[in-house]
Amino acid sequence: MIDNNFDNDRYNQITLHKYLTFQLIQEKNYPKAEAKKKATELIRTSTNLWGKNGLAYYLGQKSFEFFCLYYLQDIFVAKPTNKQRGLAPVHYEMWNFIDEMFIKDYFDKGNMVIPRGCAKTTVCDLALTIWLHCYKQSIFTIIGAKKERDAKQFMDNIRTVFENNPNIIKTFGKLIDTKKFTVNSEEIELANGTDIQIVSSGASVRGMNYRGIRPTCFIGDDFQDEADVLTEEASLKKWDKWCKEIEEFGDTATYRDGIKVGKATKILSIGTIMKNNCLISRLCRQKDYKTLLKRAIILEGGQKIEDIFDKDLWLECKRIYFDNKRDNPYQEAKDFYIENKEAMYFPILWEDKWDRFEDLAVKYWKNREAFMTEKMNDAATIGEKKFKSNRTESPEEINKHNFLKTMLCIDPAGTNTKVKGKKKDYFAFLVGSLSDNGFKYCRKGELLKFEHSNGKEYDAYIKHTLDLLKKYKDITHIWIEKNTYGGADAIRIREELCKDHELRCRDIEIINTSQNKNKDDKISTIVGDVNNGRIIFNSEDTEFIEQIMEFQGCNYSAHDDAADITSEFNNRIDEIEVLEPIDIYKISDLFRRR
Repeated sequence: MIDNNFDNDRYNQITLHKYLTFQLIQEKNYPKAEAKKKATELIRTSTNLWGKNGLAYYLGQKSFEFFCLYYLQDIFVAKPTNKQRGLAPVHYEMWNFIDEMFIKDYFDKGNMVIPRGCAKTTVCDLALTIWLHCYKQSIFTIIGAKKERDAKQFMDNIRTVFENNPNIIKTFGKLIDTKKFTVNSEEIELANGTDIQIVSSGASVRGMNYRGIRPTCFIGDDFQDEADVLTEEASLKKWDKWCKEIEEFGDTATYRDGIKVGKATKILSIGTIMKNNCLISRLCRQKDYKTLLKRAIILEGGQKIEDIFDKDLWLECKRIYFDNKRDNPYQEAKDFYIENKEAMYFPILWEDKWDRFEDLAVKYWKNREAFMTEKMNDAATIGEKKFKSNRTESPEEINKHNFLKTMLCIDPAGTNTKVKGKKKDYFAFLVGSLSDNGFKYCRKGELLKFEHSNGKEYDAYIKHTLDLLKKYKDITHIWIEKNTYGGADAIRIREELCKDHELRCRDIEIINTSQNKNKDDKISTIVGDVNNGRIIFNSEDTEFIEQIMEFQGCNYSAHDDAADITSEFNNRIDEIEVLEPIDIYKISDLFRRR
């Protein structure tokens, strides 16, 4: 909540007192009460709080966090005069990471892997660069960006702060002098004898120097783009460039009599993971880099993103969102979330930034791959999408075709059965037919969950199977995957067929076999048929179709039920034989026909 009576002077005093107290505890080992009292006295008696070499100058040199909250308060602090959001714990973690790397000098190589939209560019490219050059902690800084346009934008923002920030000018003076020093969109030479330059990720940094001084800091902001991860060869090329150029253009630390008298060139990468072997992923695995990795949704140990979005109220919300029969599925899904907001809570990285429905759930449903990389920094569950397009027809259009044979395929899901680390909690049903036009039609594709308690799941599964048989009277074969129930369900269905007065006269054959083929290999057999429209889906089965389109291989997909059952239908419909009924005539009828 923003205080509309925000008092800048009071804020400055409180911030100064807070961080001075903390510094006295750290440096002098004062008890907290004594440190507070001493800080109050120092502030009261000081004749130089905000000017050159004053208390604020001293604290900013010791604490990057204080520097951001005082000198750059209009960027980081929510006030009535700006539109800044409230800070989250992740921002304090980023500040602490920079403290440890640049002030405490604990490590020389950092890798900050933070979700898109968390202000990491503001913290590093802007705030860190300004801090480095206000205190001359870096004589020559290079900022590397994905594109030249991005790099120039960074420089414009940095220049604006140096020229217009009154707190910076009061303490450090006017560091921009366009008459005496080089100041343009690619280089800012400051009046204190330091220099900032930019490069795009495609440019070479070999031999770069400032007045004979090699780079003392490199900040790589998203130093890779889509082209760098399209192929393994492209990823390796980017990695080679980083190792051969970025890590070699600086200098090592200087020691005299075992004491460090000169820091090594600092290298900081910030960005998001794009692929398993992208630049950022590789840096995460390097022993000489310290990595800070954060995800937009805070998961518990062993928890997966699907454990949130594919269960309970969130699953119901998703079904509403994808229900094309509704007048406004998006708004109805949003209203459902608002009504159940408290029950649909899950912890996130920045409460003041993201709405769980708008910014997280919807983006996950729209494009899981982008969400997992941009927001979750998780490429381990991302593969290449296999299905690029699909063809649908309405139920009315489908039913106009002349079908040669029809079958029901079922892949049961046992309670809490786990498949390759994923909870296999969907029952997949597919009613499919082969038409006389040569195309195969998925007339009904369903992904269902039944109540688990007291055997209700099993009974509901059997009942739903019978209901489908009654609805689609031309079904002659049922295929049931055997792995889950070991054939018990097939026996039960036969028994129920005999009991049911409507179904017992139907000649329905049950095929009950185990899954023993490689799923990825099996599903790959339908990729061409789906993409080219030879397998046609019911346009109303949006959830079923969506799961197929999201399939990226069994190891990289949250669920493979829809793709798997479709492949079973495609392969088995060709194998089944439907015997045509034999016409029986009286001999007298045969003679009469002549």
